[in-house]
Amino acid sequence: MEQLIEILEEMKPGVDFNTEDDLIAHGVFDSLGIVMLVAALNDEFDIEITPPDVVPENFKSAETIWALVQRLEDE
Repeated sequence: MEQLIEILEEMKPGVDFNTEDDLIAHGVFDSLGIVMLVAALNDEFDIEITPPDVVPENFKSAETIWALVQRLEDE
């Protein structure tokens, strides 16, 4: 999770990703930001986030993003 927080903070400095609970609704990430985040996660964690995985529920918070990463690492 620490690696994920570092990626998020690098992309969006000044956001408290430990407490932010709706990254999309609160405007932290828009569609372009999500695409950039997906690319960073794919590279960092050696996973493949596919279009069906790119839904708001998976990118709502650091916890939901981390759950997605862990699920894809286990596959």
